[in-house]
Amino acid sequence: MISTVLERWRRASARRSLIPSLLVTGFLLSGVCILSLLFGAGTVPVADAFAVLGGQGSDEARFIVTELRLPRTLIGLAVGVALGVAGALLQAVARNPLAEPGLLGVSAGSAFAVAVAILLGASAATLTVAVAQLGALAGCMFVLAAARLQGVGNDPIRLVLAGAALSSLLMALTSLLLLFDERAADEIRFWVTGSVSGRDLSNLISVLPSLAVAGMITALIARPLASLALGERVAVGLGHHPGRLRLLVVIAVALLVGSATAIAGPLVFVGLVVPFVARALVGADIRRTLWLCLPIGPIVVIGSDILSRLVAAPTELPLGVLTALIGAPVLLAIVRARRMPTL
Repeated sequence: MISTVLERWRRASARRSLIPSLLVTGFLLSGVCILSLLFGAGTVPVADAFAVLGGQGSDEARFIVTELRLPRTLIGLAVGVALGVAGALLQAVARNPLAEPGLLGVSAGSAFAVAVAILLGASAATLTVAVAQLGALAGCMFVLAAARLQGVGNDPIRLVLAGAALSSLLMALTSLLLLFDERAADEIRFWVTGSVSGRDLSNLISVLPSLAVAGMITALIARPLASLALGERVAVGLGHHPGRLRLLVVIAVALLVGSATAIAGPLVFVGLVVPFVARALVGADIRRTLWLCLPIGPIVVIGSDILSRLVAAPTELPLGVLTALIGAPVLLAIVRARRMPTL
């Protein structure tokens, strides 16, 4: 029985090759990174910025490209990978294609924890990543608890509604906290809308250890997660432990989402769009999906950041606004699908 199910799963996955998709998305990612260095974040003509990439250019152009645009691009790269992989893990363990960190309260929990920390005296510039990760951990626990409630976890729409209710509650509490403290409001006003503007490499370096640990956990649980997608009985039959697996997923998602939120603020829909596109290209096998989330996540985040610089130039739109504009149609397309996809 189990061998038959696995064989069908392998045949379905084999129809869609991973390598061509990785090559295409890797090429697109390279193009998006170059565009990110050429446009926005400083008044330098494109020709001058291009000259800097070739090892020439003026001192002003070199400063803007290397000190402003390059760190911003690298942070967008890390945030895109973190949110894309976190979304894929959360959807796999909840077996729900709508289980997105931004929709289900994980990012809102992280933002709420940061707001509380700032209210208690911390500075957004010196805020420890651990605070955001603890908030994300609480959000993850809620998602899994809701997913295991009878009648809620089996219905993707009801799970999203439960997550939206939690997100709204946490956002309302965050706004309420900020009303009590003008300093906290000034510290967090721009951050809470989501942005990678004004961040430097020290912000990225501070989250690299957490991302590395999350990456190792993800590599460890990818194969058991693929078995869990076939059902708990199949996973147990293959020698895996679903309870232990869920705990590891919660830790990995908390590290990923908490790190991304700490350096870029809460960005919704990235964790929904990225796995959705990856599955459309290579199928539902979580191992293939995770590989493809690595280039697609940064493409979405860096591409949105480029648009945020250009749409209302010379000012910039919050990155969170652009990710919402991109992600909302995808959510509607999934919800309006004749048959709700399952994982």
